[in-house]
Amino acid sequence: MATSTRVAVVTGGTGALGQAVVRRLLAADMDVWVPWVTEAEAKALEQRLGAAARRLTLRQTDLTSEAGVARLFADIEAKAGGLDVLANIAGGFAFSPLEATDGNTWAKMMNLNATTAFLCCRFAVPLMKRRKRGRIVNVASGPAVNHGAANMSAYAASKAAVLSLTESLAKELVSDSITVNALVPTVIDTAANRKAMPKADTSTWLSPDDIAGVVGFLADDSAQIVTGTAVMLSRG
Repeated sequence: MATSTRVAVVTGGTGALGQAVVRRLLAADMDVWVPWVTEAEAKALEQRLGAAARRLTLRQTDLTSEAGVARLFADIEAKAGGLDVLANIAGGFAFSPLEATDGNTWAKMMNLNATTAFLCCRFAVPLMKRRKRGRIVNVASGPAVNHGAANMSAYAASKAAVLSLTESLAKELVSDSITVNALVPTVIDTAANRKAMPKADTSTWLSPDDIAGVVGFLADDSAQIVTGTAVMLSRG
């Protein structure tokens, strides 16, 4: 297959932010692959996209499994011919004091946030190197850049790992024309967050579409000089 068509992977593409990123990259004339876990969510995404779904490829994948991620990217290489953009949107959140945070919660945060990003980057980079270009966008968090947060030890540590991965990869891949950046959003305006915080002032929350616009910029050729950056996203 010719490499003129840009190809993107969006993990967490069935979630609120992930769906916005998928729409943004499809609008930028990319073919988009979305790994999924829950079939109903994958079907809902396809239905919401309507005609645009013709450029969408859905694959059931456990992103915490090295073998599963390897199969996903091997399939992308075989069927799409390469990869240009990786948006690691998949992740999770946990809030509890340290003494109430058990080993399972710690492992879950590390797996959902750090391991998924690491594995996808690991198998995406060779495909990007063969195209002699690439864009990787990860998602960190405020606690990762603000020296932690109370009652978020597991979550903050996992997101700090994502930020360090981002900064390290940016240095490693600079000569390959592959940029690696991390988004650092404040609270995102999603149905889940509104349900969890019904009395919160939502006036400064970030819309998924606004964040997706930043991903679109970082995924564009014009963002070649932006790498190794924690991009702070806030309405003040």
